[in-house]
Amino acid sequence: MVIRKASHAGSWYPGNKEDLIKNLDYMFSDKEFGPGKLPETLNQDNRTIIGGVSPHAGYTFSGRCAAFTYLNLFKERIPDTVIVLGTDHVGYRKVALLEDGAWETPLGNLQIDDELSKKILDTSEIIVEDSSAFTGIMEREHNIEIQLPFIKYCAKDKDVKIVTLKMGIRRDYSVFEVEQIASDISTAIKALNKDVVIVASTDMSHKDVFDTNQLREFKKFDQDVIDAFIEFNPKKTFSAASKTTVCGPQTMTTLMLICEKLNATLGELLKYYTSFDIKGEYGYCVSYFSGIIVV
Repeated sequence: MVIRKASHAGSWYPGNKEDLIKNLDYMFSDKEFGPGKLPETLNQDNRTIIGGVSPHAGYTFSGRCAAFTYLNLFKERIPDTVIVLGTDHVGYRKVALLEDGAWETPLGNLQIDDELSKKILDTSEIIVEDSSAFTGIMEREHNIEIQLPFIKYCAKDKDVKIVTLKMGIRRDYSVFEVEQIASDISTAIKALNKDVVIVASTDMSHKDVFDTNQLREFKKFDQDVIDAFIEFNPKKTFSAASKTTVCGPQTMTTLMLICEKLNATLGELLKYYTSFDIKGEYGYCVSYFSGIIVV
């Protein structure tokens, strides 16, 4: 069985269980950049929040933004499975998932939902099983791993499972290809009697920013993407994001298309800020966005 190691624990986020729990407590409780409350679940029968966008930088910068996404995905009920749509920063170009096994976190391992992963593979001619997309040299890739402690933390005592899917970074994704991937995943979800939510892992723009005017322009590019997300227009979102340095135009758009096929009708902005807002210094700037999709 494949166990994907927590290769960024101790650097991008705390590697010690107790320290990580304290850090997550802080990120959720912080009222300036975080949601200002710890995650709770209402144990509702029905779910209306079925997907979300979550950033994937080091927790010091993006963690409090990500907390908004997971607070909302888990507040109605704790899901059975979380699908994480990941991008790539180290040269992978296919669309792959890890069929079985587990991902290591300092809070305990998260098991792959092999029933759902197999159903996706049986349905799709594009998505392949490829453990090498997540292990070995690819353990340098952080964007899926960064999401997992949030899932484990919010799951509390429930055995929540995951499906991790990597959409290799390409600027030549066709709209048809992204739509087909979304159709395959949504078809697999509908075939199983499970409560499934989907997360798209992506940071927003990356650019050197040296004054107020440049910061305003920097944020304007992101706002075009966010406006298209709120409008719940997947094609417009893909087009706007592809014109920027957003990490995952394909993950965000695939999330929207999956949710659209699961009867979602609305995108909502939860939080947006930049690394400048955190550190108060000009220079290399990255921005972070948390949003959810609602039926």
